[in-house]
Amino acid sequence: MRRETQNILLVLLGGALLKISFSGLYLRYVKPGLLPLLIAGGAVMIGLALFAIITDIRRGKPATEADAADEHAEHGGHADHGAEHSHSSRSTWLLLLPVLAVFLISPPALGGDVVGSAADTNQTQRARNLLGELPSGEVIPLSMTEFVTRTAWDESGTLDNRRVRLTGFLTRAEGTTYVARIAISCCAADARPLKVRLLGDVPALPDEQWVEVTGQVVPKSASEQTSWVPSFTVESVNPVAEPTEPYES
Repeated sequence: MRRETQNILLVLLGGALLKISFSGLYLRYVKPGLLPLLIAGGAVMIGLALFAIITDIRRGKPATEADAADEHAEHGGHADHGAEHSHSSRSTWLLLLPVLAVFLISPPALGGDVVGSAADTNQTQRARNLLGELPSGEVIPLSMTEFVTRTAWDESGTLDNRRVRLTGFLTRAEGTTYVARIAISCCAADARPLKVRLLGDVPALPDEQWVEVTGQVVPKSASEQTSWVPSFTVESVNPVAEPTEPYES
């Protein structure tokens, strides 16, 4: 692959990083705290490409006879080396795939397709550190992470008979409706699903619809038999827009 093409690919890769960084799309891939690293990585890629381009322009002389001879040897005198060079060039073009994914496809945040029925094994390692005092108020807004953690590990039953508001997206499996959310520790690659079984009158909304659900937990419903998925008696379900940060930490 020619140096000019390599530099262009590097500019495109850096530009793709900067695009998702400044447009907010990076939140579909990584946590907000990694934004400075994404911006720095994109800037470094573009800087390296521009440095190489400027260097080539300043050098600005045609290929020498020796360069021409080397090129002839690559493509004619040494067939095996030429084949290897061609294979390497084809591999380099794969760098275009993430660029096309960002500029043309823009995949959505993870949703119901990654929400399974198994309990999250990583959740147990963090659970006890997340328990604290509940906020006051008639309706308690809780993250899905804290709600699921409390129902599984808070044996004192502090959530019993308390009205709670959860925000997540709807997903269905085997006739059961859940409100779910995806939590990440670093990026989408380590995503883990959180879900709550909904009981009562649930509107006929489509899967993946984001909602605010108000209701009460069914005491002791999160157990090993239910894969630590709690049940929630619904009082109201209100459709909402997908939040800017679709993942929880």
